[in-house]
Amino acid sequence: MLEKNQPAPYFRSLQQDNKLVSLDDYASLKNVVLYFYPKDDTPGCTIEANDFTAMAADFALLDTVVIGVSKDSCESHRAFIKKYDLNVELLADESGEICEKYGVWQEVEKEGVKKWKIVRSTFIIDKNGILVEAMYNVTHEGHAQAVLDMIKNREENADA
Repeated sequence: MLEKNQPAPYFRSLQQDNKLVSLDDYASLKNVVLYFYPKDDTPGCTIEANDFTAMAADFALLDTVVIGVSKDSCESHRAFIKKYDLNVELLADESGEICEKYGVWQEVEKEGVKKWKIVRSTFIIDKNGILVEAMYNVTHEGHAQAVLDMIKNREENADA
């Protein structure tokens, strides 16, 4: 698993509109909140995406872009965004390459049955491409606000 203060693994993938997005696009310009979620249009994932959308302007004021990642297709992402009027970019990691790099594709056991899935996780990457937070197994409830607070606190401490 990844840890704070190490370089963020490079990523490049198509987003919902079939445009390539990479970590390099934000180098020196924006902080990146890269959040991984199991599946479009499921209850927890919808709550999380709606919460990040509701706070998109607050993140933007902190020079921060929010990007969601799942193994869903661009088409699925477009439908998800349209259905809930989401204001986040969603990367289609259909091959699972980004999930593997970030260590979120994990075998889990539930009721004695093992299966592989995306473990809900969030990474905060600064403008220099360094992981300032690496959070695995997060819950969707209040998570977007907690991430926003972390970035605010970091900015306030940098200004002090």
